[in-house]
Amino acid sequence: MAAAAAAVGVRLRDCCSRGAVLLLFFSLSPQPPAAAAWLLGLRPEDTAGGRVSLEGGTLRAAEGTSFLLRVYFQPGPEAPAAPVPAPTLSPGENGTVDWAPRLVFIEEPPGGSSVAPSAVPTRPPGPQRCREQSDWASDVEVLGPLRPGGVAGSALVQVRVRELRKGEAERGGAGGGGKLFSLCAWDGRAWHHHGAAGGFLLRVRPRLYGPGGDLLPPAWLRALGALLLLALSALFSGLRLSLLSLDPVELRVLRNSGSAAEQEQARRVQAVRGRGTHLLCTLLLGQAGANAALAGWLYASLPPGVGGTGEDYSEAGIHFPWLPALVCTGAVFLGAEICPYSVCSRHGLAIASHSVCLTRLLMAAAFPVCYPLGRLLDWALRQEISTFYTREKLLETLRAADPYSDLVKEELNIIQGALELRTKVVEEVLTPLGDCFMLRSDAVLDFATVSEILRSGYTRIPVYEGDQRHNIVDILFVKDLAFVDPDDCTPLLTVTRFYNRPLHCVFNDTRLDTVLEEFKKGKSHLAIVQRVNNEGEGDPFYEVMGIVTLEDIIEEIIKSEILDETDLYTDNRKKQRVPHRERKRHDFSLFKLSDSEMRVKISPQLLLATHRFMATEVEPFKSLYLSEKILLRLLKHPNVIQELKFDEKNKKAAEHYLYQRNRPVDYFVLLLQGKVEVEVGKEGLRFENGAFTYYGVPAIMTSACSGIPVSKP
Repeated sequence: MAAAAAAVGVRLRDCCSRGAVLLLFFSLSPQPPAAAAWLLGLRPEDTAGGRVSLEGGTLRAAEGTSFLLRVYFQPGPEAPAAPVPAPTLSPGENGTVDWAPRLVFIEEPPGGSSVAPSAVPTRPPGPQRCREQSDWASDVEVLGPLRPGGVAGSALVQVRVRELRKGEAERGGAGGGGKLFSLCAWDGRAWHHHGAAGGFLLRVRPRLYGPGGDLLPPAWLRALGALLLLALSALFSGLRLSLLSLDPVELRVLRNSGSAAEQEQARRVQAVRGRGTHLLCTLLLGQAGANAALAGWLYASLPPGVGGTGEDYSEAGIHFPWLPALVCTGAVFLGAEICPYSVCSRHGLAIASHSVCLTRLLMAAAFPVCYPLGRLLDWALRQEISTFYTREKLLETLRAADPYSDLVKEELNIIQGALELRTKVVEEVLTPLGDCFMLRSDAVLDFATVSEILRSGYTRIPVYEGDQRHNIVDILFVKDLAFVDPDDCTPLLTVTRFYNRPLHCVFNDTRLDTVLEEFKKGKSHLAIVQRVNNEGEGDPFYEVMGIVTLEDIIEEIIKSEILDETDLYTDNRKKQRVPHRERKRHDFSLFKLSDSEMRVKISPQLLLATHRFMATEVEPFKSLYLSEKILLRLLKHPNVIQELKFDEKNKKAAEHYLYQRNRPVDYFVLLLQGKVEVEVGKEGLRFENGAFTYYGVPAIMTSACSGIPVSKP
């Protein structure tokens, strides 16, 4: 086979009244070839998305198609001495005629082909029709020059098949109609008709063929199929929205508290909705299948070149490969999503109740696939697919529905407080230890102490030992003082040991609902809050942080403070006093004995010990100066034995000082209980003394030999 073409020239000629025709000249060099070129065959270079094919030696193309055609040629055995012009060609601009093979197509007569388009007619048209320019077909044009095709002995040329004219009759052929064209080639000396040598070109109507070249159904049938698939997708979407939007809990509520119609509808839907995962898989499978079938149907139904094939739609070369996807998306969005949602969101229960039978039928049809998948989902999720409300979601739902619900603020606060109770810990509601009213274990239940307890307004009072308030050892109930006479000055430790109230301790991170359950069991209504303190280098120890009461927990539930007739503060932690109540302070001095009737009582044992100590150890009270009977009568005098209380809040009070430097006194002091702090010398040395230490002996002696107080253990 000869070498590939080196140059190709094209010139347009005006001929006849049928319009412009395209003249192709084929040569191996700028000069006339040494041998005539003979056309061997044709082959489409591209299929244009299935619109061009070569079957049984016949070239098939659809109307409105532009494609590349590969031409195979071979030099002949003899070369003409000079170019021989074609009989009907016009001379060139320089007075000469073009030489080279020329390709044109002529239309076959109506009876020229009565066989299938893939068959070659037994009687091709003669070369005489190729010479007549009036017989050249304008419906099939050769565009542009021949250009090298990259394969030896071949060249490429662009061919365009025009659209059929309006009202033009079509003859029998493949696909139900079309026109048949044959190829004529001019080799420089004569015309050659190539009908029998694979030169037929069959044009068919493209709207009858899909992207794969298959015969398409009529347009009305394609549109009907698309509408049916869209309606099926809308049906599954509507069923999914109407059925799955109904929560099983909501259905149960409607069945028990709705209207008569709602109760009946909820009863019918509840059985189907109870199989949540099976129902979900069935509806999603049906909708996915309908959408996929709709996309495939639209892709196969649109004519080639309109969508999915990538072929030129017009002579301008506009491509629409995305058109089926766009049409399918728009149809599903509007017809299968927006419309069903608009209807089912407003009438979901009614639609679901009327479609129960259809839903059961669909579930039965998809049972082999959807039931195992639903069981798998149930096993994996461990719960029915439903709108379950967590505590946080329910709280937020109550807050969001506040403007629209008929709940009053107090009811809403109680619901929110009860739901939040489990999320709070004791440390958030406790009363700090520094704000607690407490009593020392060595306190005496005299008139002053009992009056202070009553003024506090508390019914349960922690009792601590020593000077450390965190060392709580007992709990005193106010009702335990019912049989206690303040005049008896009963020690507090005596009362607490008699009743022996158990201490209830909780940790700071204990949830409030747990503490509430313990309070409900009757253990106590007051708990000591402690935490493990592992700070520092020492061993960890329990540190008391404060107290929590049943009232504190109830206040967290109702989200409000509980004020009774004895409360001084609205909040023990913030120390905000009661603003709205003019609380009258009771004067308990009315119950107090007069100074003449009131005296400090000590036990007989302590009185005897004091008498023996003073008679034997204190110089002014020895039998040398004072008889023992007079001393005993002196000790029993009401004003001799007195009690001094130390106020922690006012340590610098004048009554706290027994003696002061450079201030003369005329009394003697013997310490029976408690401790005193003594400061002596210019250096200010300090030390503590306890019981049975005495001071002021020189003040009652007639002659003082020392100004320094005598202290004898």
